[in-house]
Amino acid sequence: MVPLDPVPLPIDHVLRGAPDAAALVDRAGVLTFAAAEETVARLAGWLAARRLDPGARVATWLPKTRAACWMPLAAARAGLVHVPINPSLKRAQVAHILADSGAALLLTHAPRAATLEGDVPAGCALHLDVGEGDALPRSAADPDALAALLYTSGSTGRPKGVMLSHANLWLGAISVAAYLALTPADRVLGVLPLSFDYGQNQLLSTWAAGASVAPLDYLTPRDVVKAVERVGATTLAGVPPLWVQLLEADWPEATAARLTRLTNSGGALTPALVRGLRARFPAARLHAMYGLTEAFRSTQLDPALIDDHPESIGRAIPFAEVLVVRPDGTRAAADEPGELVHAGPLVAQGYWRDPERTAARFRPAPAFARSGGTAVWSGDTVVEGADGLLRFVARADEMIKTAGNRVSPQEMEEAVTAGGETSEAVALGVADARLGQAILVVARGDGSVEAALRERLKRELPGFMQPARIVWRAELPRTANGKLDRAALREELA
Repeated sequence: MVPLDPVPLPIDHVLRGAPDAAALVDRAGVLTFAAAEETVARLAGWLAARRLDPGARVATWLPKTRAACWMPLAAARAGLVHVPINPSLKRAQVAHILADSGAALLLTHAPRAATLEGDVPAGCALHLDVGEGDALPRSAADPDALAALLYTSGSTGRPKGVMLSHANLWLGAISVAAYLALTPADRVLGVLPLSFDYGQNQLLSTWAAGASVAPLDYLTPRDVVKAVERVGATTLAGVPPLWVQLLEADWPEATAARLTRLTNSGGALTPALVRGLRARFPAARLHAMYGLTEAFRSTQLDPALIDDHPESIGRAIPFAEVLVVRPDGTRAAADEPGELVHAGPLVAQGYWRDPERTAARFRPAPAFARSGGTAVWSGDTVVEGADGLLRFVARADEMIKTAGNRVSPQEMEEAVTAGGETSEAVALGVADARLGQAILVVARGDGSVEAALRERLKRELPGFMQPARIVWRAELPRTANGKLDRAALREELA
């Protein structure tokens, strides 16, 4: 069990496993913690030999290669700031991130480099491979120093860089390793993008626990099933659209039984998904979590409670203070909706070179908070029950206001998927002269079950929650991090 030590270290100290234990497992073989430490030290030495200014940004635009896995540690050890770029992003988005971050170096490979076609900014050196330099000792950096810029997916505009310190990354890793109860015997299958805070933390929390990670780039859900069996994975993290796909895949009973821990973030689980995952993976503890890049992770639900409270996002994780706040800045009462505000040492340092948006999101903590200083005002509406469990309602700008009623998109989506007619749905509000907004549902499927779906919704929902229109799609769009792309659908349909 990882102790909850609140004293952070530079993030390159996170390799804490036994020297001969496996740290990373891939198709090339197994790398021990001793070998990983040596690799990070020599990669840091190679970076230092580039003679970049202290604090210079170094970007990676790679699949889950070993270099991509070690760069968060090696860059920090060399006194540089790592900028991981999602490998699924396209030329314009990558060019924006390179220019916005002022990256001095981009590490990528030939197929991706060819797509940039001269869009690498002046002053940014392009490298298609890495070498080895003189091994550097572990960093003595100030834990509050900047260690990484994680760029958001940009679904609501151009990607913005969230500034994360060594302390943010370290305490996030320790917190997750502790509440997931990771041990050296665990093997984590890393399927999420390493540019995603949730995906990167899979590396850091696993190594903090002395366990091993198996990074995986996959094309189909079947690839994930085969990898679980191949590497003997005990732990799998995902976002709701991925769970939908994995539940539709064929899982040999013995392979499904290998998984003892499932973790979800990047979107709320529906009760139907919870039931499906609990049935398919009966040996696995299911951790429902809520997070935002600006504060990494805020809450998690004890797996022992998920059957009785499938709609809950749980309570604050270690090192986080999570508050439900009224518009006037006072504490919301039990069962009263309010804005989720996250305070404490997991709060990031703001948005890179964007003081206006930083001031809007990163504001002083409420007067009643135990933690002083800056808090992240999420814009998300939640409710805290008398039992202390939190329930996500909606983002404030996504609430549907119809016929004088406020409808949570999540509640609507849960209702649509509850009967099995479709496994995925997005609910949007569209302008309507009579209602103010009408409810538009975009669902996965061919529409042959629409009559049955509408009949069930009429039985289960009040009149003001009946969708005015249901649009059927073979597939729903996703962001670069695998989430359902609500913004793209809204732009197209609303």
